[in-house]
Amino acid sequence: MTDPVAALQALVRIPTVSSRDAAAVDHDAFERLAAELRRWFPLLHERLELTPIADHAFLARWRGASDARPVILMAHLDVVPPAGAWTRDPFGGELADGAVHGRGALDDKGCVVAICAAVESLLARGVTPAYDVWLSFGCDEEVSGGAAQAAVEELRRRGVRPWFVLDEGGAVATEAFPGVFVPVAVVGVAEKGTTSLELSVTGDGGHASTPRRRGPTVRLARAIRRLDRAPMPVRLPEPTVELFRRMAPHAPAPLRPVLRHADRLAPALARVLTRLGPEPAALVRTTVAITTLSGSPALNVIASTATAGVNVRVMVGETAADVVARLRDAIADDRVRIRLVEEGEPSPVSPRDDAFAHLEDVIGAVFPDAVVAPYVVLAATDARFFHAICERVYRFAPFRMTPAQRRSIHAADEHLRVDDLIDGVGFYERLIEGLGRPRARRGAG
Repeated sequence: MTDPVAALQALVRIPTVSSRDAAAVDHDAFERLAAELRRWFPLLHERLELTPIADHAFLARWRGASDARPVILMAHLDVVPPAGAWTRDPFGGELADGAVHGRGALDDKGCVVAICAAVESLLARGVTPAYDVWLSFGCDEEVSGGAAQAAVEELRRRGVRPWFVLDEGGAVATEAFPGVFVPVAVVGVAEKGTTSLELSVTGDGGHASTPRRRGPTVRLARAIRRLDRAPMPVRLPEPTVELFRRMAPHAPAPLRPVLRHADRLAPALARVLTRLGPEPAALVRTTVAITTLSGSPALNVIASTATAGVNVRVMVGETAADVVARLRDAIADDRVRIRLVEEGEPSPVSPRDDAFAHLEDVIGAVFPDAVVAPYVVLAATDARFFHAICERVYRFAPFRMTPAQRRSIHAADEHLRVDDLIDGVGFYERLIEGLGRPRARRGAG
């Protein structure tokens, strides 16, 4: 039987870093990763029908007893570059302190391995799923590339209408909310939109010895300062209200009635959450982050053009156009040009019906101490493109994650504990084996 820990180590050691610049992509790394997948998961490659997609992405169809309600399990093969001060080699795949360390262990090669190991195990046992199971592994998720959209088009061409789609996004989060000490298994039923903007100011450059007032860099700095002082309005979308309702019994006594009645107390609760840290604050508003800056090429040269990159995560219920209009009003300077680089709207909200109930049942079996709840994913995933062919698109990585682990995604010292990886394999096995026995969701919500 395949060792999922050794398989994850092998995949982490391959630097499959994606890039918006196609010429900068190390295609050999992706080919080596494909070879490792074939080596560690031979039954999957022998018995499933594989279809290459885009450069290095692929679809795999596992024929079930019926094709009436196919299910799609997703993950992505690419990673972001190492960032920050790592204490271990980011591409070392080191096994230490009960965890696999390295870039991609959590985002998202852990899911790749857990899905493949579950399928490999079930194939070895002679299991046939009740419905077709499709695997969709992307290669450019980290740069919002086109592989996921190409996969959707291939599935559409084949007439595949999934019962549900499951991608990364949520997790079994510990210490996710102040005062709530039980793990919360958050299942993304929607995700914020991702919109990128560029602010630019053009003016007179020149020698640094004769500066003029309110040059491009000063105007840009003032615009950034104004954005920082003008956060977006707060709101509680319905999935967030339900998240709080389910957490209420586990919250400190003074907070329980507030969370239980979050729908009626939404404005006041939203304002409180903005003061409890970046994670709670991001649950209740569109966020605006200044990510890149550029100006003069030399210390003794005044910039003739200064630019700033802005990453916006648009809250469910708002639009990118709404946000851009608010930013213009906040900056209040016609000399600051706002250019739309990438426009991404929030996803639709997926229903909590029998498909969601099936996820709840499996999560409850594998993580019995966790509270299962819907939520709005703060980051962008490939899953957003699958709404074109499926109403039920969910986001959940079946791993326990501490606050430190959540902070390590796209930062330093990313790691996945061995026990949690094994639980993840068990999650996907139960998910697939239980497809023929979905139950109506129990309880309110």
